[in-house]
Amino acid sequence: MAWSWRLEKADGRAAGMSEETFSTQADAESWLGENWRGLRADEVDKVVLLDGETLVYEMSLQDPE
Repeated sequence: MAWSWRLEKADGRAAGMSEETFSTQADAESWLGENWRGLRADEVDKVVLLDGETLVYEMSLQDPE
């Protein structure tokens, strides 16, 4: 399967998808590690890791309160 990130606003509205897909979970997570600041600057609040159509996990990009 192809790994990808779904990008979301705080209220769960879709904000797009990662521009690329990845062959491994590690590659997807490395991409996020390199790009999370830019995503936050683009007002993405949460990312969802997908393995094909299967949700793997969700992660907030906001600072913990």
